[in-house]
Amino acid sequence: MKVAVIGGGWAGLAAAVELADAGVKAIVFETARQLGGRARSVEVNGHTLDNGQHILVGAYRETLRLMTRVGADPERLLKRLPLELTFPGSQPPFRLRLPRLPAPLHLAIGLFTTHGASLAEKIGAVRFMRFLQATDYQLDADCTVAALLDRHAQRGSLRRHLWEPLCLAALNTLPANASAQIFANVLRDSLGGGRADTDLLLPAADLDRLFPLAAAGFIRARGGEIRLSTCVEHIDDELTIAGETFDRIILATAPQHAAAFLAQRSETANIAAMLASYAYEPIGTVYVGYPPTLKLPFPMLGLDSGAKENLGQWVFDRAPLGGPPGVMSFVLSARGAWDERDNDALAATLHTELEAALQTSLPPPLWHQVIRERRATFSCRPDLPRPPAKTAHRGLWLAGDYVCAGYPATLEGAVRSGVAAALGVLVDHPTSS
Repeated sequence: MKVAVIGGGWAGLAAAVELADAGVKAIVFETARQLGGRARSVEVNGHTLDNGQHILVGAYRETLRLMTRVGADPERLLKRLPLELTFPGSQPPFRLRLPRLPAPLHLAIGLFTTHGASLAEKIGAVRFMRFLQATDYQLDADCTVAALLDRHAQRGSLRRHLWEPLCLAALNTLPANASAQIFANVLRDSLGGGRADTDLLLPAADLDRLFPLAAAGFIRARGGEIRLSTCVEHIDDELTIAGETFDRIILATAPQHAAAFLAQRSETANIAAMLASYAYEPIGTVYVGYPPTLKLPFPMLGLDSGAKENLGQWVFDRAPLGGPPGVMSFVLSARGAWDERDNDALAATLHTELEAALQTSLPPPLWHQVIRERRATFSCRPDLPRPPAKTAHRGLWLAGDYVCAGYPATLEGAVRSGVAAALGVLVDHPTSS
């Protein structure tokens, strides 16, 4: 069997790896000159950095499994740290750290030892988690995350520094717009899981080395191909691409690009219309180069001081993560005032906010680079329709984070969708036939 995978992002590569592992010849078509899609490496001021600062967590089981399978050792390429959320600039300073204890003790003790939150907030947070656990994390009806938090009296510092940042980080959608059911699913697999599931897994190597390069080598070693700088514009009835016929095709592009393919055929026009209704959210990553002596007290710090005009969300010190010393990456999720600033003004504001958070003067930045992904993810709204992996077009399957129903637009969602599409293809067309 020969399968075409259109799209060399993490979803497409996951599908191709799963197929190659089953003895199927997988051909990956990628329009760009490199693999990785929206999670790839770029050259910035002579440094190899990422097009966005991605965070993984211990609950990303499929991502970790496939990394291990292709020879990209997660223990070497990811820095595993207990979940710690630190906002030194808030008043009072906020710090939550989960101890290395068995679940659910680690969460209970972590919440009750949180600095900067009242006892009433801590008790309320425990009750909120107990409610979700009692309902198996299934809500009677979807609503916004903000409405869910209001309903369960989640206010104050824990709301501002725990629930809302987790929503932004995982769903890349503001709590006022985000799906409460998808957020509950995320909490189920992270805070509601085992102790290791809550760990932060911060990339200690560039994103290309984290999975794409090893995946490409794995696919080639098993008879597959990676065709870069190859644009596929049409799929005909016989599953032929540029005169080459395939047994199955997995379309693993972003939803806005998938819609263009799917609109070409009457049997998939309904999915194309569904995807055309999606809204999208941006992600900004601002790299700022300081003198190499500058270090943060923790690799990841929160910048939210509580002030309405505050733009910053998170800042990462790249040095402890295998990057160049003195380089900080500021991450900005979802639509907001930050996206209205030009690059110079945005970098200058974030520099000032970092000074305020650390309560010290910093040396002037040596350089900065702003990377804006305008359509980084679909906007994860309540009751957002999601298509199945198998389409009505014979032999055509879908992969991509938007296909992974029940999960937000994350690397894990992309990988899970790719694996699901590949397994569907194998069942639909067994290699022994």
